[in-house]
Amino acid sequence: MKIQYPEVGICGLSCRLCPQYYTEGHSRCGGCKTETRMCVGCPFITCAIKKKGIEFCWDCDEHESCEKWKNHREAGKKADSFKCYQNLEHDIAFIRKNGIDTFEKIQKSRGDLLTRMLDEFNDGRSKSFYCIAATILEIHELEDIMERAKKESGGMDKKSKARVLRDIINKTSEQRGYYLKLRK
Repeated sequence: MKIQYPEVGICGLSCRLCPQYYTEGHSRCGGCKTETRMCVGCPFITCAIKKKGIEFCWDCDEHESCEKWKNHREAGKKADSFKCYQNLEHDIAFIRKNGIDTFEKIQKSRGDLLTRMLDEFNDGRSKSFYCIAATILEIHELEDIMERAKKESGGMDKKSKARVLRDIINKTSEQRGYYLKLRK
C-alpha cells in the first residue's frame, strides 16, 4: 500500500502539530504512518493500514459503526493525550466536506507557522504550548500574532521573546474563548 499523507493521522489528527514531530533524536515522530510509527502497534494502524489497506478511518466501510474510532473521537471531546484533540471532530468534518488535499494544505500552513514560532520564539519550554496554539487558533490569528510578537520582541533574547509571544497568544485566546492547555 502506498501512503499518500504520512503527516495526517489515520484517525484524523494532524501529525504536523504534535510536539513529537518537532523532537530531535530517536523519539522524533514524522507522522503516524511513517515506518517507525507503523512498528509501534497503534490500534488504528493495525486495523486500517495493516488489516484493511486503507489510509484513514473514514475510508472504511465500517466507519459509522466502528466502536474503536467512535470511542477515540468521544474521548477526544473531553481529554487530550500528548497532543491536542480539541479540533479532531471539526477536522474530520472538514476533510469529509472539502477533501484531504485541502486539509493537508491548511495543515502545512499551520505547520509552517509553528516552525516559525519554534525557530524564533522557543525558549526550550514552550513547544507544547505553541503546538496547541497552532492547532486551536485560526491561521490569520496566528499570522497576526507572529507579526505583532516580532515587532514587540525585536532585540530581545529567546526567553524574553518567548514570553512576549506567549502573552500575545494568551490574550488572543482569552478574547476568543480558546482553551490552550492539554485537557486531562
